[in-house]
Amino acid sequence: MKQLNFLLIFSFGLATVMFTLENTAATTVHFLPGVATTMPLAALLLVVGGIGATAAWVFAVWTGVVRKVEAMQSQSDYEAQQVRIQELENDLQRYRATVDAQLGLLPAAGESSAQGASGDDDLASAEDASANG
Repeated sequence: MKQLNFLLIFSFGLATVMFTLENTAATTVHFLPGVATTMPLAALLLVVGGIGATAAWVFAVWTGVVRKVEAMQSQSDYEAQQVRIQELENDLQRYRATVDAQLGLLPAAGESSAQGASGDDDLASAEDASANG
């Protein structure tokens, strides 16, 4: 990968030197009405390229700052979610303990099902008697 980077940088530098040697004609640039300058075309393109590279660097820095701020915000959101999850787990444990305590106060499940079964038989025989009678 280092060789490829070196090849690209060397090729770009060589192309820049060749372009500079071939384009030495003077060019006039008008920035604002009444503000003009004359410089070789190659120098002008190098200056404009430098301004473009600086703008790209400033944009990259700004993008990094925005990404860092978003990461900090998402980190605080994540921490808030973790706190909320812990609170809900504590509530769930408290509710389970309450339900277990209330289940201990109820009569035994075997007794209530035995009473329910005999009650169902009495109800069924009463319905048969009313249907026949």
